[in-house]
Amino acid sequence: MAHPFPDAPWWQRGTVYQVYPRSFQDSDGDGVGDLAGIERRLDHIAALGVDAIWLSPIFPSPMADFGYDVADYCGVEPMFGDLAAFDRLLAAVHARGLKLLLDFVPNHSSDRHPWFVESRSSRTSPRRDWYIWRDAAPDGRPPNNWISDFGGSAWEWDEHTSQYYLHAFLASQPDLNWRNPELKRAMFDAMRFWFDRGVDGFRIDVLWHIVKAEGFPDNPVNPAWHPGITERDRLIQQHSTDQPEAHAIAAEMRALADRYGDRVLIGEIFLPNDRHARWYGTPERPQVHLPFNFQLIENPWDAATLRSMIAAYEASLPPHGWPNWVIGSHDAPRIAARVGEAQARVAAMLLLTLRGTPTLYQGDEIGIGRVDIPPDRVRDPQELRQPGIGIGRDRSRTPMPWDDSAFAGFSTVEPWLPLNPDWRTRNVAAQDGDPSSMLTLYRRLLALRRAHPALAIGDFALAEADRDVLAYERRHGGERLLIALNLSDEERAMPFAGEVLLSTLDGAGDGLRPNEGVILSPSLRA
Repeated sequence: MAHPFPDAPWWQRGTVYQVYPRSFQDSDGDGVGDLAGIERRLDHIAALGVDAIWLSPIFPSPMADFGYDVADYCGVEPMFGDLAAFDRLLAAVHARGLKLLLDFVPNHSSDRHPWFVESRSSRTSPRRDWYIWRDAAPDGRPPNNWISDFGGSAWEWDEHTSQYYLHAFLASQPDLNWRNPELKRAMFDAMRFWFDRGVDGFRIDVLWHIVKAEGFPDNPVNPAWHPGITERDRLIQQHSTDQPEAHAIAAEMRALADRYGDRVLIGEIFLPNDRHARWYGTPERPQVHLPFNFQLIENPWDAATLRSMIAAYEASLPPHGWPNWVIGSHDAPRIAARVGEAQARVAAMLLLTLRGTPTLYQGDEIGIGRVDIPPDRVRDPQELRQPGIGIGRDRSRTPMPWDDSAFAGFSTVEPWLPLNPDWRTRNVAAQDGDPSSMLTLYRRLLALRRAHPALAIGDFALAEADRDVLAYERRHGGERLLIALNLSDEERAMPFAGEVLLSTLDGAGDGLRPNEGVILSPSLRA
């Protein structure tokens, strides 16, 4: 798939599409998606006009946290296939001119990983120090007050060796000790294994967690905590995340990736702008290419908030830092569930016209909205451990509906999670030929990005606009494009004059119609 402006690296000019393998396509009739299923549906991804596919974890795993508990960093979970199936998928992805990124999980493994089995076998095990073990406090309690992201103490008592081990997530996900050089070498070997196999990069899970403060001091209490938000947030994770030593490891990861040529590293990092920007590193010692930016997910959906957020994020970037944006993921509520289908169309235009690399999440291109998971179908350990506060992730991991046949063409049996309730009418086949569908809108937006350097790699400047309207321009060379997004359900004044290249709505109006986004070719109205 040749690109019309090849000078910028592909990861700057392109778009990433996230596939959640359990929920994309089942090929063997067990109700769970797999690698052969992904291969079968590659033409859908290619037809969208994206440039790269990021797969959520496919490694062998007990699935306590659905793949984020890795039992072997250099294999494939049999539920998904095997290394031969992976190689076939990779070849098929590359044959379509696409890139393939894997999800690397460096902070923790499964407690069933052979490394941890050996580590917990004895205090004198050669791999004891590959994980984080500490004696109990004098009163027998855990070594400090740290709280797991899934609630409860971050320390688990091991009767056999009479010490606690650290786990930032489930007790079955013990944290790795990146201060141990042998562990670090083993993890870098795992990255090499996949680079040597031909993968084009990694999305690195919870990268800012991987080193903890020496001495393991208590984390400070969060004065803003209140019931109704996650238990983790009782504390400020000052000593358990974002330690200076982690940046040196990220720089080493980048140096490894760069030795393989045109590769990309995307870091999962939730931090304020000033600390977030440090994960780019320096021009002399770069770190990740793209520290994930989740602010479109985290902020209220109104023009004033988004305008100030975008300006602050852009201002925080170092000169060598390239922005990126996300509106959906396997962890976040669906954008159409959060802002409604009308504004989800506007959100698609925002995502694909801001400066930076966009990441799309499977199913958002057809506008999957709210999916209520019956109590007896809940699978997410986060929801099971802290129910009722809206942090369940199953709602975003429901199977992809392909058509109106049995089980939406996803499987021949009941899928592992429920389908979206409107799957008979909201599916890929139903939207494929519909000129007003969400799928058609995404395809047109991605085609415009590919055709116009101003949208893909151009400069960005906010513009003045009526209340409830977010307006900006993109420039590259002599090309200038204007974007106006009405975030309200009332008509607003159009801030620009020009030819409409694309609207999120059918037809045309004199002003900016309710819930309408437009891309125009100039000029500014006087």
